[in-house]
Amino acid sequence: MPDTHRHIAPSRRALLRGAAGALGLAATAPLWSEMLSGPQLFAQQASPSADATDALVVRPETQKAIDRGLSWLAARQNDDGSFGGSGYSRNVAVVSLAGMAFLSGGHTPGRGEYGQQVSRAVAYVLAASDDSGFICQPEYTSHGPMYDHGFATLFLAECYGMSPDTAIRDKLSQAVRLIVSTQNHEGGWRYQPKASEADISVTICQVMALRAARNAGIYVPNDTIDRCVDYVKRSQNADGGFMYMLTGGPSRFPRSAAGVVALYSAGIYEGDEIKRGLEYLMLHVPTVEEFSRDSHTMYGQYYGVQAMWQAGGEHWQKWYPAVNDVLLKQQQEDGSWMDLICPEYGTAMACIILQMPNNYLPIFQR
Repeated sequence: MPDTHRHIAPSRRALLRGAAGALGLAATAPLWSEMLSGPQLFAQQASPSADATDALVVRPETQKAIDRGLSWLAARQNDDGSFGGSGYSRNVAVVSLAGMAFLSGGHTPGRGEYGQQVSRAVAYVLAASDDSGFICQPEYTSHGPMYDHGFATLFLAECYGMSPDTAIRDKLSQAVRLIVSTQNHEGGWRYQPKASEADISVTICQVMALRAARNAGIYVPNDTIDRCVDYVKRSQNADGGFMYMLTGGPSRFPRSAAGVVALYSAGIYEGDEIKRGLEYLMLHVPTVEEFSRDSHTMYGQYYGVQAMWQAGGEHWQKWYPAVNDVLLKQQQEDGSWMDLICPEYGTAMACIILQMPNNYLPIFQR
């Protein structure tokens, strides 16, 4: 893909470091509970390994695979911004993840080779928002519509400031208020937009949405994050993995990867929870066998690669080449990746995973 098609956003971390240097401030920040809220300048805490040189970049053969995947996704988009024909393919979460796949390549609303596809995805997501702020297409949702809402809120937050659509801020603010109002007494979220049960998987989806929104200058109450952090920490098992619900249960790789990312998203980069979580994840370095063993493979690798990107160093050096090699082997002849959800979902997830070294999106940046 020619470089002229890429509109690369500068690293948010680099911008913050520069701003902090100009002001004579340290380019670090405390946890979320101590951050400034609203559209004020704050320097985010950097992960301990963020200054380490990670030589791994997107290789030419990997870029070719990504280009084929994004081309396939673009061809699957409908005029209304949805993807595919029915079921999950027109699901708001799938549309949002496909949009994130394009954003991860430097394509922004209206700009870049796939700028039009991103704009259509934004329009579809905005149209799915109801008066309460809930983002969902009922006829194309799953048993867990809060996944739709969480991924859609994350996507809008990443697009906010990149798009001329003035409706994004209002819809994003409403979506955030709905997340805040549906947090349950344990500190987490569950499938439906109501404060009842909670599980680690839906909870991390909301945490990332809140972090992205707060990065964009949308107000998020400190108490919401503090309670969520407590919930995630209590979900960790002795082996370093994470249980599905606080009622107990074994650790599994996909939700454990999500649990570690939840802590990173809340500004926790060090400590026993992170150490034990990473040790558990490293027992599941991607292999073809590992991929075939779990029905939630793409979901798990989406969070796994984020966890290792934030950890950096040896964790990243071991993880990314492994997941890269497996995904390249599993790409279909037409450029797509298969998944039990739908190929649009699988392809979007694979492209996001492979493009992690680009470090374009604020939510993924160190």
